[in-house]
Amino acid sequence: MIAQLTGTVLTAGATSAVVDVGGVGFLVATTPQTAAGLRPGEVATLHTALVVREDSMTLFGFAEPAEREAFELAQTASGVGPKLALAIVSVLTPGELKRAVLAEDLNRLCSVPGIGRKGAQKLVIELKDRVLVLEDAPGGPAPVAAQDAWRAQVAEGLQGLGWSARDADSACDAVAHLVDADPDISMALLLRAALNSLARR
Repeated sequence: MIAQLTGTVLTAGATSAVVDVGGVGFLVATTPQTAAGLRPGEVATLHTALVVREDSMTLFGFAEPAEREAFELAQTASGVGPKLALAIVSVLTPGELKRAVLAEDLNRLCSVPGIGRKGAQKLVIELKDRVLVLEDAPGGPAPVAAQDAWRAQVAEGLQGLGWSARDADSACDAVAHLVDADPDISMALLLRAALNSLARR
């Protein structure tokens, strides 16, 4: 129904944004990586998927069509709703999801909050013939914010995916050296490194 939004970003949180399109503000749930690339006052385009339930209508937005495709494909697996599908797309790029399913890499799939070993096995069985269409999204994500503002964004993004505040703080400590080494590192890379540090526990 709503496949794309182009408008002025009014607000951008850790996992959501409000986009003004013709005077109407659309609340869009996003991955932390997509949210990190949005700047209030700037015009942005989001590729969207509208999820309609009996008691709600939720709009999900992504920086690239490939991410939306992975989000929608993940939901074709039994037991995967939009919240878990968003977590999957937040942790794994479309290409990484494809490779993990085809290689039956259960550990990689289990790095997504909310997916246990049985859930990972189910994803492999149900998506193996479907993930062939997935490709990695092109383009580079926005750089992280200056100084220590990146900590707040990473922590909020991780907590939005279901990790505790303590886990989020520990993950920030684990990736701080990456910011020191490369102040222009992208928020997407930083978030993925933080998620990987948590998955290794």
